[in-house]
Amino acid sequence: MPVVRDLRVLLRLTNFRRLLAVRLLSQSADGVYQVALATYVVFSPEKEASPGAIAAAMAVLLLPYSLIGPFAGVLLDRWPRRQIFLHGNLLRAVLACCTAMLMLAPVPEWLFYASALCVTAVNRFVLAGLSAALPRVVDEERLVMANSLSPTAGTLAATAGGGLAFAVRITASDSDVVVVLLGATLYLCAALASLRMGRELLGPDPDLVQPDLMAALASTARGLVSGVRHLAERRTAARALAAMTMLRFCYGALTVMVLMLCRYAWSETESEGLKLLGLAVALSGAGFFAAAVITPWAVGRLGQYGWMATLAGAAAILEPALALTFAPVPILIAAFVLGLVTQGAKISTDTVVQTSIDDEFRGRVFSLYDMLFNVAFVGAAGVTAWMLPPDGRSVPLVLLLAALYGLGAATLLRWRRTGGSPRKGGGRCFT
Repeated sequence: MPVVRDLRVLLRLTNFRRLLAVRLLSQSADGVYQVALATYVVFSPEKEASPGAIAAAMAVLLLPYSLIGPFAGVLLDRWPRRQIFLHGNLLRAVLACCTAMLMLAPVPEWLFYASALCVTAVNRFVLAGLSAALPRVVDEERLVMANSLSPTAGTLAATAGGGLAFAVRITASDSDVVVVLLGATLYLCAALASLRMGRELLGPDPDLVQPDLMAALASTARGLVSGVRHLAERRTAARALAAMTMLRFCYGALTVMVLMLCRYAWSETESEGLKLLGLAVALSGAGFFAAAVITPWAVGRLGQYGWMATLAGAAAILEPALALTFAPVPILIAAFVLGLVTQGAKISTDTVVQTSIDDEFRGRVFSLYDMLFNVAFVGAAGVTAWMLPPDGRSVPLVLLLAALYGLGAATLLRWRRTGGSPRKGGGRCFT
């Protein structure tokens, strides 16, 4: 297989292997920690989970990526990146241990969330640093290949970490503390793995660092503003981002609903509910994979907007048909379908942005895209917290989301007819 051959070529590079080891350990720890946080909020026997608590947990997990991300690069270009991996992962190991202690102690809820927020905030620096350091360990000829395979391997590691967390929690008497400590151990291993690389190997070069930190931060803010202006002039990309934000909102709302159904409506014990949630996550992930396979073919025939409209229209029909039963099997099928819908639309949106935005603005627009993507998910959790009853069964919410999917499909078809989208591929599809 080409992917296996490409990976074999890259793994011959010693420093790439070492950087990849840091990524795999760090992102597997992320998967463990995030599952531990989610299951503690939703499935701990001593806690009565609510949609509001789930919304708070999602805010802790996702908002640091959105709010810190655009400015993380300023600091990343001032500090030795090897030291960021070392000290960042050591700090997360310590903070994760603090989270474990807070789970055991009768402390205010905000203190627990503050600890978790600190862990996920540091994560933004580590992930951005891993991408920034890649050109220092791979030659230019192989950089595109490395940019494709390395993040994919990290995502798989995070998924494997989440699966390991589910397994450990079930076998360790439903102990979230044990799972968090496992995550802390993996963070420590990632820190130690970074010591295999030289301090100056990963950059940045001191001669290229902008000397004034405040000037660098101000420059970043001005860059984001200019990115917004450029996006406003590229109507095709702006429309795709608007549609993707709406679809991500719907997916976030349904995620909270499934969490509450697993916790209260479908199971008599926390362990049983956790197994159902794990199955729902796996089926949604299978939908993501199916989207990666199907989307290039579908876009070639329907165009970017046409494929997104087809996905939104399918969701408008299938989401109420499956979800209004509030029964496990139909909703688990819906998890697969909506995973396919959301990821298929994201692949198309990525492609539209990459082909419509000028190269010098692309990074800034993708930072804005990242912010919209995560804020929509957290905003959906907040709206759902207001609408959803404790057992997760809400007919008005299901109908509202079906209407949003239908409105999105109609709008995308209108944009397609007015010539705002290429009818064919319009460029490569990226996951």
